[in-house]
Amino acid sequence: MTVEFIGYAGHNNSSETFARKTGAIDPAFVETVAKAHDYYGFDRVLVAFFSSSPDSLVVAQHVASVTRSLGLMVAHRPGFTAPTLAARQFATLDQFCKGRVAVHFITGGNDTELAQDGDYLTKDERYARTNEYIEVVRQEWTSPTPFDYTGKYYRVTRAFGDVKPWRDTGIPIYFGGVSDAALPVGAKHADVYALWGETHEQTREMLARVRTAAAALGRAPRFSLSFRPVLSDTEEQAWAKADAILERAKTLRQATAGRSPLRHGMADNQGPPNEGSRRLLAAAAKGPRLDKCLWTGMAALTGAPGNTTGLVGTPDQVADAMMDYYDMGISTFLIRGFDPLADAVQYGSELLPRVRELVKARDAENAKRQAVA
Repeated sequence: MTVEFIGYAGHNNSSETFARKTGAIDPAFVETVAKAHDYYGFDRVLVAFFSSSPDSLVVAQHVASVTRSLGLMVAHRPGFTAPTLAARQFATLDQFCKGRVAVHFITGGNDTELAQDGDYLTKDERYARTNEYIEVVRQEWTSPTPFDYTGKYYRVTRAFGDVKPWRDTGIPIYFGGVSDAALPVGAKHADVYALWGETHEQTREMLARVRTAAAALGRAPRFSLSFRPVLSDTEEQAWAKADAILERAKTLRQATAGRSPLRHGMADNQGPPNEGSRRLLAAAAKGPRLDKCLWTGMAALTGAPGNTTGLVGTPDQVADAMMDYYDMGISTFLIRGFDPLADAVQYGSELLPRVRELVKARDAENAKRQAVA
């Protein structure tokens, strides 16, 4: 099973541990961090989307223009662009960068954040709209002739995309969402079903749910898991580093309390509005260190608004922990650090090669076992 690594091309140099020193978009940083991921062997980078953030498609265009082979995972929220137009936008970019585009459809589980863009549908309604949206997008990408579509949220007549994706296999669709409303949509459409980094028990449970729903539709998506690795030369040093990261995050939150924009549309005293965050907090409630080296401290501190769990240890220990998830069926790892550029370089030089070698050995071992059986 091929392993894929996705990094993070942030809009500026900031994280939970230090505030940005530029505007919302820092073109020089975007270029630098994109080139670092390209050089150090990442397969893709995520270009994120929030209701207050720079436009992900435009940022992705810049990332493509300054890199050679780095793939793009462009976060895109259905509902604000006509699906026919969005399909042509992504196909056009895919043509210019020769097949490096993937789209990560994020419906959004936070009513407050969605209202920032004027969307007042319920969560269930948003996922129903996402289902129609992706159906239209795929037809725009694949139909050789004009097509009609009539749904509750979208209706088109003789729609046709004259620009198609670069590859005959199309543009890969990544999908995020673990609620009951999200699951059937992702099972139906996802090429890669994206999950946050949870415990072994939680991950197995979620994989089983998705696989069952997808199998009923004759599908078998791949899976992605997101982590924030913390690496050092020894296990003790790695956990001390994680503790220091958490202290810096606490200091920053105290210093900026009530003064920074709500990037995720949720105040600190509110509980998480989405199921994914609630699942991370359920894990965090069991302790800061779980399984081999799963770290939940940042999720507990921040309320788990996104990818906030880590794997902590030496590069060998973290690589070994990632293999546990690989053995469950995880083929993509989305990893980003708390010092975005420095951590990307460290991951590329110390972690990715180790995991790839372990995967190569594991696959050879499995092939040998199957040949004997």
